[in-house]
This record gives sequence, structure tokens and C-alpha cells, in this order.
Amino acid sequence: MRTSRLTTTAVAVAAISVLATACTGQSEAGATDDPKAKTTINFWHGWSSPAEVKAVQDNIARFEKAHPNITVKVSGNINDDKLNQALRAGGSDGPDVVSSFTTANVGKFCSSGAFTDLEPFIEKSKLDLEKTFPKVLLDYTQFEGKRCALPLLTDAYGLYYNKDAFKKAGITAPPKTMSELADVAKKLTVKKGDTYEQLGFMPNFHGYETVVSHYMSSWDHTYFDENGKSTLATDPAFAEMFTYQKKLVDSLGGYQKLEKYRGTFGDEWGAKHPFHTGQVAMQLDGEWRLGMAEDAGVDFEIGVAPMPVADDEADSYGKGYLSGTIVGIAPASKKQNAAWELVKYMTTDTEAVVNFSNGIRNVPSTLAALKSPDLKFDPRFKTFLDIAQHPKSSTSDGAVNGAAYQLTIQDFGYQYEKGAVKDLQAGLEKTAQQIDTDIAKAK
Repeated sequence: MRTSRLTTTAVAVAAISVLATACTGQSEAGATDDPKAKTTINFWHGWSSPAEVKAVQDNIARFEKAHPNITVKVSGNINDDKLNQALRAGGSDGPDVVSSFTTANVGKFCSSGAFTDLEPFIEKSKLDLEKTFPKVLLDYTQFEGKRCALPLLTDAYGLYYNKDAFKKAGITAPPKTMSELADVAKKLTVKKGDTYEQLGFMPNFHGYETVVSHYMSSWDHTYFDENGKSTLATDPAFAEMFTYQKKLVDSLGGYQKLEKYRGTFGDEWGAKHPFHTGQVAMQLDGEWRLGMAEDAGVDFEIGVAPMPVADDEADSYGKGYLSGTIVGIAPASKKQNAAWELVKYMTTDTEAVVNFSNGIRNVPSTLAALKSPDLKFDPRFKTFLDIAQHPKSSTSDGAVNGAAYQLTIQDFGYQYEKGAVKDLQAGLEKTAQQIDTDIAKAK
């Protein structure tokens, strides 16, 4: 993906907070447009780099060739804030097909009516979703039985490592358990006065991609119980993760020292990313980092592996955190049948998914595309294809207030890692209560 996950989530939570009362308009039941009639539809997406925009345009061109009666007007670099404003306003100039990078907000999108219910379209097209998409992707594109989105490419998170640094430190293989990760991180850390010449791994929650949800993929966990209550204080996986992360922070020099070093890092999306420059020897990141590192011209050999897992879950090694782009139909669109043709094409046509994946270097989102011989990728990219298909890979649970609960947990993490919260269990209980209160208010 293209923008910081934490930043995207924070913006999306703010933008989506007023969406529940904003989205009115017809659903599929009231859509009367003829998908075979000549028409123009608007597609809004969030990609912005020249290569990504070209990949989108190429995909649209293939769609228009296959559907000569439908012209697609494309608008890029649309974040959830802009999308929210357009969905509130409605009108003929607004989007017909909408996309978002924020899978954590699907619960809000579906429950508020921000995205149209796709079930009637799916039934009419006789799509078998379970035979089309990996289970985790189906989970994060619906909420409480309502499907308002489909997956449009996937992000899979793994561990990047500097093979040259590994060799120099006498490390022969990437870590497979979290204890091994801690040991390797310490061996790779080279101190320089009151800072570092090289840091084995940046563990801080403010670090690039080292956020709570990504760490938690290494533990078997669930965010909510069968009654929809937060399990933050009752599922032992959370206490284990926070304890592990805090211990790792302390063992590598402490919160303040690490934060000072983090201030020297270049932009996450630029050539001076700390993994590119050798400032960190291991990096938790998504599939896009491989291409970005190669484009930056790194002067070391890059290794790629799944993220290590909890010590008592070694048999689940190979799993990881999954998210991705979602796509749906604007509820105010008067061309929903034509819009569905584009949604169906982009998300289920194997050639379209493969070509798009090749174009923007994201993981394909259908089972057929994941196995397609037409995929073009660096052999190391296969790690992410395998993570996307691993039966124990996971994503963040949906909630009626979208990603708000994730931000609440993340805020707690900031306080705990720097030592402001001394009693972990009490802190988890207080945070869980806050999550339950916020969800109850949202309902």
C-alpha cells in the first residue's frame, strides 16, 4: 500500500464518524439502470504514484474493451475523508464505484450504509465467494453478515532482513519464534555512543508498521467474544504480546533511546527508509517494501520471511497479518448495475486481478490469481503469496465503530511501552472498558 496504516486509520476514523447519517439513496433493489446500455460511471480510488495510476488505468482500459458500452471516469488519490464528503453529498458528480485502503473500517461502512449491500448483486451473478477468495479476505469485507465490499488486492505482512548484516553477525537463518526474534535483534544491534550504528529491530509502537494489530498476528487471539465484548483483558495473548514488546524495548536500550534514534529515520515511503539505509537490520512490513527497497538501490542482499510467531505456537509459523484494498458501490449511485459490472470485473476476473497485481506489486486477492502462472514477481515475493493463503493468517476484527477500538488499544500501547502504565492487567481492563463503552455509544 501507499500510505501509513496508522495515519490512514486515524484519518478514516475521523472521516467515517459522521457517515452513519450521511448515506441515503437506492440499493440494488431500486437500481433500474440497464448494465448493457451506454453509460458513464465514476470510479474513485486512493492510488497516487505514477506506476500505480498507470496500473489502474490499464485495468480500466481492459474493462472498457470487454464492456464497450460502459465508460469509466477515474479519479485517483481519494482518501476516506474525500470519499466521505462525496458520499454525504451524493449527486451525479459523485462516485459510483468506491474503494478504500482501510479494511478496519468495513464494520462502519457496512453497518452505516456507507457502502451498498452487495449480496443481491452477488446472488444475481451466481458468484461462489468461498471458492473465489481466501477466508480472511471474505471476513474483512463484511460485517455481521452484511457484505458491502469485495477485496481488491491484498497486503500481507512479513519480516524483511539484511542478509549481509546477518552474515556479519554469524546468523544463518531468519528467526521463527518471538524469542528468536528478540535474540537476533540484540545480536544485530551495534551501539554507537548514546545511539546506534545499527539497530536489529525497531520495536516501538511508533515504529514503521510495528503497531499492535501487526504484532498480534504472531499470537492466536481474538478481539471480541461471542457477545461483542472486548477480550483485551481476558485473552492472555494480549498480555503476552504487550509484555514481550515492552521487554524487547527495554533490552534494546529503552523507550527514550529508541525514540531518539527513530527521529533520525527517513520517510516511510521514501528512499531513505531506515531499512534501505541499513539503520535497522530487520523490518516488519508489507509486500510492497521489497520493490521499494530494490528501487532505492540498497547495497545489501534482502531476505524475506514470515513474521516470527509466539513460542508456543511454532507450528503456525508461516502465517501473518492480512489487509488490503476494498471496493464497493456508492449507495446514491443511479448506475449501480453498471457499477457492479466494474466491481465484479476488478475483483473476480483472474486476468484483471493478475495484471493489476503485477502493475502495483500487491498480493492477488483471489485463489485463482494467487496460483496463476502469469504472475510476475521476484522469487522472494512468493513468501507473501504463501502468507496470504496460510490458514492461520489473520486480520483485525470488524466493529460497528470501525477502527476506533484499534486506536484505543494503540494509545494504551504508547503509554505502556514508555512506562507510564505500571500495572498491565489493570491497564488492559480499563482499555477494554473504554472499547466496550465506545462501541455501545456507536450502536
